[in-house]
Amino acid sequence: MTMTVELGALEQVVERLVRDGRYGSKSEVLRTGVRLVQEHEARLAALLGKLEEGIADADAGRLTSLDDARAAFEARWAAEGE
Repeated sequence: MTMTVELGALEQVVERLVRDGRYGSKSEVLRTGVRLVQEHEARLAALLGKLEEGIADADAGRLTSLDDARAAFEARWAAEGE
């Protein structure tokens, strides 16, 4: 299956990447780009999920004071340094 894609100014970037030998073809450049977008979207979805968890915890009153969190962090940091 053949797909036509209008890249505009990006066409020059893609051509340079192939010409310089960084990629074997324009398709390879585009596949890499799409894979990177997919990875970015997955990381963003995971981050948003963690944010929603944090908001739900705060709404439910499951909170730790800054002083307690700092003390726990410092204790963990000290234990790892030994």
